[in-house]
Amino acid sequence: MEPTKFNFEDLKVYKKSLDFVDMVYDITDDFPKEEMYRLSSQYIRAAISISLNIAEGSGDTDKQFNRYLQISGNSIKECVVCSTIAKRRKYITEDKDRNTREKLVELSKMTSSLQKYLRNK
Repeated sequence: MEPTKFNFEDLKVYKKSLDFVDMVYDITDDFPKEEMYRLSSQYIRAAISISLNIAEGSGDTDKQFNRYLQISGNSIKECVVCSTIAKRRKYITEDKDRNTREKLVELSKMTSSLQKYLRNK
């Protein structure tokens, strides 16, 4: 018997956001231990916030969903800053930062496209 599924779980942007969360957990595992309650924690919370806001807004009105997608977009920007700080502190390589940014650009485009769709519905 398959578990009950919620509509937002079929959204491609939601699935991609969960992939990004997994990536951030993997990245922050390599951060120095003293960053556990600083940058690691903030980075993980920001990444999770992307998925949470997509899920939370999806069952509401289009206008409210659009607002939650905006909040997801803000969390995407927060992740950019976390990645930049990690690179500057040499916790991650240039390549890892570039890869992270590519994923964030993709998420940003997907959330923006969904917002545009909701506005023009």
